[in-house]
Amino acid sequence: MGSARPEDAFHTFLSTWNGENASIDTNHILPGTTAYFVRSFDNETFQFSFPVIVRRNIPEETGLDPAGADGAAAALIELVKENAETIPGLGPLCGKGTTGAMRYHDTIEPYTVIHSDAAIGSGLWKADTRNFCDGQGVHIVLRGAIPASSSSDEGEGRRIAGQLAYFAEATGTLIQNCPVKRLHSSWITSLDQKLLRASLADRGLVAFIGDGSRLARSITRFRPFYRVAGPKEGVNIPFTCPGEFSPHEIELPASNRTVTGLGIRRREVFAIAGSNAQGKTTFLEGILAGMDDHLPGDGREHVVTARGACIAESTTMGLAGADISMFFHAIPPGVSGTVRSVHGTGSGSMTMAHRVQEAITRHSPLLIIDEDRAAPNLLVKSCLQKEEITPLCEILSHQRERMGDTALIFAACAMDTLIAQADRIMVLDRHEASAIDRTVFRHRVADLLRRTAGTLE
Repeated sequence: MGSARPEDAFHTFLSTWNGENASIDTNHILPGTTAYFVRSFDNETFQFSFPVIVRRNIPEETGLDPAGADGAAAALIELVKENAETIPGLGPLCGKGTTGAMRYHDTIEPYTVIHSDAAIGSGLWKADTRNFCDGQGVHIVLRGAIPASSSSDEGEGRRIAGQLAYFAEATGTLIQNCPVKRLHSSWITSLDQKLLRASLADRGLVAFIGDGSRLARSITRFRPFYRVAGPKEGVNIPFTCPGEFSPHEIELPASNRTVTGLGIRRREVFAIAGSNAQGKTTFLEGILAGMDDHLPGDGREHVVTARGACIAESTTMGLAGADISMFFHAIPPGVSGTVRSVHGTGSGSMTMAHRVQEAITRHSPLLIIDEDRAAPNLLVKSCLQKEEITPLCEILSHQRERMGDTALIFAACAMDTLIAQADRIMVLDRHEASAIDRTVFRHRVADLLRRTAGTLE
């Protein structure tokens, strides 16, 4: 494998290496994408990537539905990450021995999402279309970094090829020796989520939040977004569906275990109420994350949401033919067109109106609104509001049919007149859920409004 250039040594390794437990996955070599060998910007490190196939037929070993195979792939990747800093051969995975090794630690960052249709966690090592299990073996793309040398003789080429081979073989050995029982659990967990999600429509549901789910997340340097973040350490209060909501009892299709929890019904309006910092936003984020599949221990394994759920927020953006006619009866100054085709820079309320209508038009199964990120004037009526705008609370009161088949779940603290239009109201207090009867809540709101009016006279 001698060569005068380190890059040539890598290409020779790529075309010739065949280990005891693994070999180069030649069918998945994509130069510059899955296969590369380059110097770092400071010339101190070689950064690399190459695909390998580990000779282990896990689908045959388990005899399970192939749809859950991504759970096994995810579990194997996490196993390699866990051992990266202790098994000598795995050192390149985290840049061990290189200058500024922490810059390569994104490769070993834990990741408890098995699968997502969205482009989340794209910079992390995870199960996906290039890291998977099938009848041929375990396909994984190995990347990392090793120290660079100023030498370009054949000895340096042999060192590079030897280190990469040691790394690949150590990975293959670890995967070969992983007990199938560990993979079985992740496989079944993935399968349960996929099959339950597929059955939601037949159950008349758009989302299910299982009892015991832990939705709070820990944000890290490499996982700064709630859908990719892992479970929060310390206080992370498990969810329990209030008894007044008649919790659903569901038998998980793959594991045959029975779980209870809250089902969000098709077409319903569901409110999450409560004071500040009680977990309302966390609950909404958990429902959105239910479109993904999660590994055991993530905390969201029993949160399953129909794919296509949308969120409507207040932002300023350019509108090109946006329909806002559900809320606006005349276009405000600064934009052109008509309420059914607005052009220009939309305000927060106009942008949110467009997103709500877009979700309904596309027959999204679930629309999510968070008071903290919403345009208040689009949600509730103000005494100064012109008749050209119909807020959501009035649409829900008098024109509910305009929501179509889309269910609505929203979180609110200070919008009592909107909460009063919900079919069911869940209250979060100290992060624990309870239910309040809609009629009781409406009486409280009416009483508060009367007392407030009295103080203004």
